[in-house]
Amino acid sequence: MLIGELSRRTGVRARLLRYYEAQGLLDARRERNGYRDYDEDAVVTVRRVRALLDAGLSTEVIRSVLPCVRGEVQEMPEFDWCADLRAVLQKEMTAMDDHIEELRRTRGTLAGYLARSPAGPTR
Repeated sequence: MLIGELSRRTGVRARLLRYYEAQGLLDARRERNGYRDYDEDAVVTVRRVRALLDAGLSTEVIRSVLPCVRGEVQEMPEFDWCADLRAVLQKEMTAMDDHIEELRRTRGTLAGYLARSPAGPTR
């Protein structure tokens, strides 16, 4: 299928599909005219990529996790618990927790600045 059809079937813009391909997340053959030709399973692959992106994973992490994703993706992907998959996901969650904590600290600092402003504190 051509990129336009894949875009229509997945709701993902062609530009993003080309990006996924450049990141090693999606494969396409090239026709003689240079057009991308995707297999039918590209629809499922794009859905898997979108679900993993929605979970906050980077394309680099998705590239390592994607071979372990199984089945159609409804709300949450199902995993074939490949070697190191749990460790990769745990590492990502720990990094997210650290980032959330840093955001809380910096928000607290900004709230302190606003509390001392002439207009007084805000929410």
